[in-house]
Amino acid sequence: MFMHNKRLQYTVRVAEPNPALASLLLEQFGGPDGELAAAMRYFTQGLAEDDPGRKDMLLDIATEELSHLEVIGSIVAMLNKGAKSNLSEASMEEADLYLSLNAGGNSHTQSLLYGGGPSLTNSSGVPWTAAYIDSRGDPTCDLRSNIAAESRAKIVYERLINISDDPGIKDALGFLMTREIAHQKSFEKALYSIKDNFPPGKLPGLTPYASLYVNASQGEGDTSGPWNDGEQWDRLEDVEGNIPLDGGDGQASVSLGDQQMADYAAMTGRLQSDPTLSPVTGADLGAGPGAGKLSDEDLGGAADMADAKAQAQAKSPL
Repeated sequence: MFMHNKRLQYTVRVAEPNPALASLLLEQFGGPDGELAAAMRYFTQGLAEDDPGRKDMLLDIATEELSHLEVIGSIVAMLNKGAKSNLSEASMEEADLYLSLNAGGNSHTQSLLYGGGPSLTNSSGVPWTAAYIDSRGDPTCDLRSNIAAESRAKIVYERLINISDDPGIKDALGFLMTREIAHQKSFEKALYSIKDNFPPGKLPGLTPYASLYVNASQGEGDTSGPWNDGEQWDRLEDVEGNIPLDGGDGQASVSLGDQQMADYAAMTGRLQSDPTLSPVTGADLGAGPGAGKLSDEDLGGAADMADAKAQAQAKSPL
């Protein structure tokens, strides 16, 4: 059961309306790294979690993310407040009102379609989608995803702070950004409280390949470091000379039944290409300058052009 406290978790103080900035802030309202996505990700993980400690943590953080959604949504609403009333009362000249709504970003959609209220979209007006939620139901996998999500959200908040000159907004965004840090710390602690948390899942990796580094992009710029060299790694330099890695023939194969084999033979025979045939195509018949080389069987057109060009070159003094 949820109960709403009418006081925000952090006070919102907006100096003046700014519809364009409001549109940019929607990235953290209905965007992929925004507060709604975070709340839904952690709620669904928490509901399915069997470990009591992780379950409690996930539901705590999910609930707090909803409060952050309320903070960012309140900022958006305040930034749109003047534009909403101006549009409603038609208190400005048409040209000035039009310019105010098209100051940038998605501000015109916010004002016209949503009346200045925060919409569940990103900063470009793309609707929020549950596809942003990437949980897999394994805590060693999901906690790592949560850590990455908090990291991405912090970076987006940093960028939003950098483009605003409103002290109150910068203050509130700084609070939200800092809570991403705190949540990341909680998720890291939860992850590393699981013994043998790497690799994710139960099945062990195949020993010959678990420490193999394939230097598949070779040439200028090759760099060695602890991520691809040293005692922890078996480095493969001659990639082409060592594939396939399993020692097989490197081909794909499948066993077919008698009827499937007969059908396959009939199909491939019917659709087989004739490498000796160079048919005239629509590209040949309609070719103009810049078409490149054409078929030799285009009713003599290309051949005639080539002969004419050769004759002209032969007559030229150069």
